[in-house]
Amino acid sequence: MAGRTLKKSATAISDTLRRTFSSKTWEHREQLHSLQEDNKFFLRKVRWQIALLAHFGFAISFGIRSNFGVAKNRMINNFTDAYGEVHEKEFFWTGTEVGMMESSFFYGYAASQIPAGVIAAKFAPNKLFMLGILFASLLNIVTAICLNFHPFTDIFVMVIQVMQGLALGVCYPAMHGVWKYWAPPLERSKLATTTFTGASVGVMVGLPASAYLVSHFSWSTPFYVFGALGIVWSILWIYVSGTSPETHGYISADEKKYITEKVGSVAVKNMTLTTLPWRDMMTSTAVWAIIICSFCRSWSFFLLLGNQLTYMKDVLHIDIKNSGLIAIFPQLGMCIVTLTSGQLSDYLRSSGKMSTEAVRKSVNTFGFTVEAVMLGCLAFVRDPVIAVTFLIIACSGAGAVLSGFNVNHFDIAPRHAPILMGIANGLGAIAGVGGIVTNSLTYQNPDGWQWVFLLAMSIDIFGIIFFLIFAKGDVLPWAREPEKEETFNEFVRRMSTMVRSLSRRTRTRSTDTNYDKMEEERVNSSEMKACAKSDVPVPEEGVLNETQAIGGSLEVVPEEPANKNLRTDRPEV
Repeated sequence: MAGRTLKKSATAISDTLRRTFSSKTWEHREQLHSLQEDNKFFLRKVRWQIALLAHFGFAISFGIRSNFGVAKNRMINNFTDAYGEVHEKEFFWTGTEVGMMESSFFYGYAASQIPAGVIAAKFAPNKLFMLGILFASLLNIVTAICLNFHPFTDIFVMVIQVMQGLALGVCYPAMHGVWKYWAPPLERSKLATTTFTGASVGVMVGLPASAYLVSHFSWSTPFYVFGALGIVWSILWIYVSGTSPETHGYISADEKKYITEKVGSVAVKNMTLTTLPWRDMMTSTAVWAIIICSFCRSWSFFLLLGNQLTYMKDVLHIDIKNSGLIAIFPQLGMCIVTLTSGQLSDYLRSSGKMSTEAVRKSVNTFGFTVEAVMLGCLAFVRDPVIAVTFLIIACSGAGAVLSGFNVNHFDIAPRHAPILMGIANGLGAIAGVGGIVTNSLTYQNPDGWQWVFLLAMSIDIFGIIFFLIFAKGDVLPWAREPEKEETFNEFVRRMSTMVRSLSRRTRTRSTDTNYDKMEEERVNSSEMKACAKSDVPVPEEGVLNETQAIGGSLEVVPEEPANKNLRTDRPEV
């Protein structure tokens, strides 16, 4: 049985690969327009200004995420700072408690994804993006203040972490909402990868910067620094960004015309939760291919984001001051590969050398395969030089997947891209609970890292296979249909009609129930008993028989006494 199943799976994968990578040239008729834009330096184009500033926004948000992962090394251990002074540990958390403190962020992060996608599709996504980072920055400062009152505020800090997750959870869906208006089809990969590499830069800069601040100042310093950076960034974003090219303040006329002609009209203003094609979305295997890959990528990314320095310290015995600098290289490699894969993907699609589906599957398979192989090697390597080399290769190769599943939302359902990103990122954020698994396996047990890396490798392999079989590159049929428009008043009227109908059915059932009860009481009453059929006298002349009247023939039957059909238990007087 198992052999036949494996054979069928291998056959399906080989057929998919043969269809995907066949030597064929594709033409994207809907994307190859004759309209051209004035040739000018890319930083003078508003969409690239938005992309770069969004890049820094993601860098700050992921720098905020890395603060706790670095600070905990000084908080829960005896720590020697950059000046040689020894500091005793201030927090007495167990491994499980540390895992709960870290994973509480992801509860809020996962919960905000789908609502954020709907809000980003209906309202101004650029403002939603700004508010998410602004609130997270303010909460980062509040976190540092509350931790000073440990252990009395531990529960409150976990609540703040959940709220911070809620705030940063809107970032990805909101930016997909921004690019829905601003990204021409053949620039989606470049603009999206430029934006989302901010996550890698945030980790690349956030880890060593946080390690430096922790070593030279205090464990709380990174929280204050990155919180202040987020507040400053929010002010700049409001000036540069815009809801759409039509409403932007200083965009040039030729760029506005170019984007609007390429993107076309975006009409989802009256969209509500009730008008979305939920059944088609959640039963689409192409959508689930994105969700599965999002979970697989999140598992490895969160693993290295929160525990990379801990791994270097416990297994490779590298000091935190040096490991913070070493952590730059994996994220730098990821940025280079991400930007390169984005440019290459758009070139292959625009030149017609490969279809969108072939490009997405190619770069996605490459990225996950490199990461899976290197993580598997890390499970058995203890030499610091070799281990760091494998870690750099793993993170660098994984950068290619951002041009795979991470922009596939625009390919299969461009109008629903924010909602799909919210669904995928929300379900993918469940991988954040892997922090509890990692801390449970590795707390005071360096050998547990072997199982951590093998588990991550297995998850990546599953993502490769699922995406190869089920991913698509064209707009799906349910995404082509226009959304059913429904205003708020129409929604209220429809809901009130449903409530009235339900209330009417409830009253009808209640009336029927009361009638049955009355009938039952009458039948069971000791005062009155129905007369047997044989006791009913034959009708006589003088009174109309009702049954006969209904049948159409009228007969006269005599009227009989009113009490003749009834008998009582009372004695006759």
